Amino acid sequence: MSQNSRERCTHPCPCGYLGDPAHACTCTPIAIKRYRSRISGPLLDRIDLHVEVPAVAYRDLSDSRETESSTVIASRVIRARQVQQERFKGTKVHCNAQMNARLIKRHCELDAAGHRMLELAGDKLGFSARSYSRILKVARTIADLAGSEAIHEPHLAEAIQYRSLDRKVSHV
Repeated sequence: MSQNSRERCTHPCPCGYLGDPAHACTCTPIAIKRYRSRISGPLLDRIDLHVEVPAVAYRDLSDSRETESSTVIASRVIRARQVQQERFKGTKVHCNAQMNARLIKRHCELDAAGHRMLELAGDKLGFSARSYSRILKVARTIADLAGSEAIHEPHLAEAIQYRSLDRKVSHV
C-alpha cells in the first residue's frame, strides 16, 4: 500500500473534512460511503476502537489549565489491569480484550437500560455481531477504569462512541 493510500484510509472522507468544525466537507454521502467501503467490514469488526481525532486549535494546545496527570492516569490503568488479572485468574485470559463469548456473558452483564441502549444503538448504527462483542469488552474495560463492578449506561455509551466507523454515513 502506498503512502497516499494509507493516508486516505485514515481520513473520514475523500476530502478529509467530514466533521471538521473549521472546514466544510465537499463530499456527497455516496462518495463517503464508497470511500469508507474500501476498508472491509470484517477488518473493522476486529478493531476495538475507532476514534475520530479532530485537529486541535492552538489555543487548546497552549491552555495552561490543570489537567489529570499521566501518573494519575497510569495508576488507574494499573488498578484496572489488576482487576482483570484477578477476574481471569486460573484461565489463559489476561485482559478483557481476550474474553470469549462465555466470558463476555459472565462478566459483561447489562441491566435492562443497558440492553435497551445497545439495542437502539445497534438498530440505528447497524452493528455486526462482532461489533456487539467488541463494545461489551470495551465497556467492561471502561467500567474497570472507573472502579465499577457493573457496566453502567455511561460506560456502554462511551464504548459505543468508540465505534465511529460502524456508523451509517450521514453528511454533516
